[in-house]
Parts: sequence; structure tokens; C-alpha cells
Amino acid sequence: QVHLVESGGGLVQAGGSLRLSCRAPRMITSTFNSAIMGWYRQAPGKQRELVASMTHGREANYAESVKGRFTMSRDSSRKMVHLQMNSLKPEDTAVYYCNRVSQEFPWGQGTQVTVSS
Repeated sequence: QVHLVESGGGLVQAGGSLRLSCRAPRMITSTFNSAIMGWYRQAPGKQRELVASMTHGREANYAESVKGRFTMSRDSSRKMVHLQMNSLKPEDTAVYYCNRVSQEFPWGQGTQVTVSS
């Protein structure tokens, strides 16, 4: 079973930066390499939303709310994806998850990001 492990969250002041990482050690390499991977977030009382995605060809798409501030990358050799988050805002506070887009694997624990004003 695919196991997704997110890390890198924390408490940061508004305007600060964090870099999230997600690894998928049990995912078959060919599956990872062909997958559109995404970063999602879920704030308290809200639905989970997709904030960034990247194809195997490294074409990235971002939600309007994070465009210009967040940058997604992927490392196929390590089966990892990252999310560089700059100019963080209090409204970015959420639990962040990674997963395959549209054909999700079981969700990991996520990593908490808290942005103070």
C-alpha cells in the first residue's frame, strides 16, 4: 500500500517561508514518474483544496490564492515532492497533504502549517 509522508510544517510569522516535503517510499517508481502529484490543504472547518500540482513533465499549476508565492518541485529519483512557500499569510494556515491528483492514494497524516499575524 502506498504510504505518503509529509513533513516540514511549523509555526511561522506572516511574511515568512516554509518548505514542505513529501515522500512516497512504497510507491512504485514508474507510478510516481507517471503521476500528476499535488499539494492539498485543509483549514479548520473547510474542505480540502488543491493548491499546487505538477505533471511528470514538471508542468506546474497553482491555485490563484497561492500563485506567485508557492513553488512546487519533484524529485523522481527519490520519489519526493516539495512545496516552497514564501510570503506566507495567516489564511495559509492549514494541514498540508500531498497525493496523486484525481486518483488519490490513502491520505497521509499531513503536516501542520500555522501562520501568525
